[in-house]
Amino acid sequence: MAVASAQLRKMLEPGVQGQGFELVEVELSGSSRHSLLRVYIDSPAGVTVDDCARVSNQLSAILDVEDLIDGRYTLEVSSPGLDRPLVKPEDFTRFTGEMIRVRLGQPLSGRKNFKGRLIAVASEHVVLGLDGETLDLAFDRIEKARLIPKF
Repeated sequence: MAVASAQLRKMLEPGVQGQGFELVEVELSGSSRHSLLRVYIDSPAGVTVDDCARVSNQLSAILDVEDLIDGRYTLEVSSPGLDRPLVKPEDFTRFTGEMIRVRLGQPLSGRKNFKGRLIAVASEHVVLGLDGETLDLAFDRIEKARLIPKF
């Protein structure tokens, strides 16, 4: 049975939240012989190695019961890092004012990759400031978005 990341997210989110963390992103890659399931968690206080181990144990129990992933898999739980992915509209709202990198699924004016300041978030799109201009990017066109770390 092939399983989608959205289905895994729905199944795993209560377990992550039950441990006091936010589920940032779920990525499933690999083949049916051996897959890699990456789960990114976060909290306002940050994430420690012990936090990841605790959440990993919780999620392993859920995955064993639900048995949605065919074949063998490796579960990897970690913090999202300094270049945190922006996945849900709430993520974009939380990080308004920050510099982000966005990749679109389909080109817009011949470009798929944009880097700029996240100026505003509306119900259907984000407003990105770049090169003195503003650009509206619809959520349904965004393939990936990440924070640009401050150093």
